[in-house]
Amino acid sequence: MTDKIAVIGAGLMGHGIAQIFAAAGHTVALHDPDANILASAPERVAAIFDLLAQDKVGLKNISYEADFAKAVADADFVFEAGPEKLEIKRAIFKNLGEKAKPSAILCTNTSAIPIAQVGQDVADKARVVGTHYWNPPHLVPLVEVVQAEGTSLATVEKTIALLKAVGKAPVHVRRDIPGFIGNRLQHALKREAIALVAAGVCDAETLDTVVKEGFGARMAVCGPLEQSDLVGLNLTLDIHKTLIADLDRTPGPHPYLVEKVEKGELGMKNGRGFRDWTPEQAAALRKRLSDFLAESAKAIAAKKR
Repeated sequence: MTDKIAVIGAGLMGHGIAQIFAAAGHTVALHDPDANILASAPERVAAIFDLLAQDKVGLKNISYEADFAKAVADADFVFEAGPEKLEIKRAIFKNLGEKAKPSAILCTNTSAIPIAQVGQDVADKARVVGTHYWNPPHLVPLVEVVQAEGTSLATVEKTIALLKAVGKAPVHVRRDIPGFIGNRLQHALKREAIALVAAGVCDAETLDTVVKEGFGARMAVCGPLEQSDLVGLNLTLDIHKTLIADLDRTPGPHPYLVEKVEKGELGMKNGRGFRDWTPEQAAALRKRLSDFLAESAKAIAAKKR
């Protein structure tokens, strides 16, 4: 017997999360307070089935619910995928604590906000857990399952089991810290990257090339600690003795990043960020990334069959 799933938020992340469970045979209720976003969701979900060459019979497993209470009433798991704003997520969880059935596990998809803050108004905190999917959720295998101070181990284990069963790669984050594991690593890299460009060591294009054509080429199969063990911790220590003290230590966001945002240089959305982008260049990169992740996802699925 499959668990019933509810997803709150049908935007960037939510429709992909709904598709994951629907494709695996679960009954899914997808809710969004914005009627336009909810109305466009069936087409966006169908496009994922096409992208992954999956049987569209799974589309029948999703209902699109404008009513919050109806969407969550029978759910065994609720995945919140609202905007990355604490006050919005906290309000959703307060509502979930009142409207979802007492046995339902309540999951928040947040990139960095501590889970305890999101679920602070839920009476039974044992059932509140973080599930940080990566964008796009239907193409990136990882889900960080974050245990807050009040989260029960049973909640974590049930959530991990569910995610494994639908083909994801869940990991247990044992402490509820901002950014969890992945975003702390990702933004530590971004901090040094921004500092290198700001200091005139290289331009943004060169930096991206170094990552993609250098250590990035092996990271899908060899993580940073695996690589350290591979080359020897003595070599890692020798490099650290030379390097660590010279890494960027700017307190807070780097002034170079702050200045760009203040000037309205926001990236691909308006054509200028760390690099300049034409609409065609931006579209080509998005397609290249989507195609690469889709082929990887299909290859992983084929290995499991």
